[in-house]
Amino acid sequence: MSSNQETAQSAVQNPKIFAKDTALQVLQQVFGYQSFRQGQQEVIEATLAGQDSLIIMATGNGKSLCYQIPALCFSGLTLVISPLISLMKDQVDQLLANGIEADYLNSSQTFEQQQQVQNKAISGQLKLLYLSPEKVMTQSFFHFISQCQVSFVAIDEAHCISQWGHDFRPEYSQLGGLKGCFPHIPIMALTATADKTTRQDILQLLKFQQPHLYIGSFDRPNIRYTLVNKYKPMEQICRFVQQQKGKSGIIYCNSRKKVEKLTEILRQRGIAVAGYHAGMENQVREQVQRAFQRDNVQVIVATIAFGMGINKSNVRFVAHFDLPRSIESYYQETGRAGRDNLPAEAVLFYDPADYAWLQKVLLEKPETEQRQIEQHKLQAMGDFAESQTCRRLVLLNYFGENRQTPCQNCDICLDPPKKYDGLIDAQKVLSTIYRLEQRFGIHHVIAVLRGLQNQKLKGFGHDQLSVFGIGKEYSQEYWVSVIRQLIHLGLVQQNIAHYSVLQLAGNARAVLRGDVALELAVPRISAKITPALTNKPTINNYNKDLFARLRFLRKQIADRENIPPFVVFSDATLQEMAKFYPTNDAEMLQINGVGLRKLERFARQFIPIIQEYKSA
Repeated sequence: MSSNQETAQSAVQNPKIFAKDTALQVLQQVFGYQSFRQGQQEVIEATLAGQDSLIIMATGNGKSLCYQIPALCFSGLTLVISPLISLMKDQVDQLLANGIEADYLNSSQTFEQQQQVQNKAISGQLKLLYLSPEKVMTQSFFHFISQCQVSFVAIDEAHCISQWGHDFRPEYSQLGGLKGCFPHIPIMALTATADKTTRQDILQLLKFQQPHLYIGSFDRPNIRYTLVNKYKPMEQICRFVQQQKGKSGIIYCNSRKKVEKLTEILRQRGIAVAGYHAGMENQVREQVQRAFQRDNVQVIVATIAFGMGINKSNVRFVAHFDLPRSIESYYQETGRAGRDNLPAEAVLFYDPADYAWLQKVLLEKPETEQRQIEQHKLQAMGDFAESQTCRRLVLLNYFGENRQTPCQNCDICLDPPKKYDGLIDAQKVLSTIYRLEQRFGIHHVIAVLRGLQNQKLKGFGHDQLSVFGIGKEYSQEYWVSVIRQLIHLGLVQQNIAHYSVLQLAGNARAVLRGDVALELAVPRISAKITPALTNKPTINNYNKDLFARLRFLRKQIADRENIPPFVVFSDATLQEMAKFYPTNDAEMLQINGVGLRKLERFARQFIPIIQEYKSA
């Protein structure tokens, strides 16, 4: 350990741990929620007991509270490492709105501004300090932190540390030294997107010893997943946006050129739209994001530069105009929708040519382990797009969450494909994988099934196998569909760590013996575009007219305070007000999202409107 690290370590005191019921008091009085969501309490208690932890929790399930509440229970400073400047500012704004002393340090600030923030941290005026990863593990960081009483460290978007993650960032790799710097305080790593391989990598790289591991459900039940086959893509996307009737949404494209073209077309159709990509000036991008967050712009058309950097609770739809490069990217980007847990749409516009183009781009890269990882992830994304089974089950299975019941909230469930008895086809595939000793990938397996004569097969002697040619009556595309369905059903798995070879899994042997029935889907020719949301909101029977009035007041308050509307209150909180008609402080504090500070600062301004409406 360096002298700088020793200095920092000596200055870090063991955190003072308060009574366990303090966490519930903080939840209720500061954040305005009456009870913990699933997983939050056990995570918080493990942290208060001084245990390191890795938290896998879906967007919208209260991940931030898992570190914000312990930060208020500990006596000292909590460091929060976060990769995106815009996300830091949003979270600090929300904490300040709840009366919590918080600030951030990143490259957007002048030297003088950074000094002011550091002085506040040193003098004990801050409870939470957000840091960009490049600010950590430097000589200046150790000098600064040696003057602070650090109680706790949280690493947000922790998948960025792993090369197996979909958004690996080199600056995150240095965070492996944090445990050596802070050996006696808890460190929490959090992410919404990490498969089993990525989780193991995170734990190893961060050097956690016997950590608390919480893996929540990856399910976002309020999001409806739909795939639309492209035929007139610009017309299709415009029609979809117009169906949303003014709702807030994000459209992702794979190129700046498409962003600019689609933005202009939507603008010509009367949509309040703005484009966002990395080629724009920082100041312009900030203006666009601010306009979107403050509901002055309805739709953002963006490249993945918009990625994780948006913290807006009332995004009602996310559309992918192009195929994402991985399921993790797709899951995280669609996760921008419905953060308030109200109904939302995720629509993927798909053309197999998009997949082929991304494959070509990958193959032009040097043949490295990183390229292999990216190829596997792209393959999984292609499998999702061509799935004939419940899309939610495909997503959950990818992240290791085995669920059997279809969701009834995706295009496959709502407009089911035709089924056929697929037992014989499945047996042919599983037998071939078994005869190949579970050592080959999908294309080799299909080549054997179809009885193709090529040098590779002959070299291995696979043209002499009993399964050679048993599926020759069907095309390559047919068998790709069958195998992908077997992967989705958990009967076959692709080994990501070993060249994506196909291996038997789950109930495969029972299928081989013919002990179970098995239905597969006939390949779909087209998919219907999902109409505007019709499923019921999470909060039922609220007064729509009163809700509209409350939203109007929220916008006025937000503009006056120079903050985004969701920082005042979420749509879900306003819907509760429009359902229960709170007309005094005690009733208002029973509304989820109204804490003591927000009661004083914002909520009382809503009471006269509710009283007037109630008495009318």
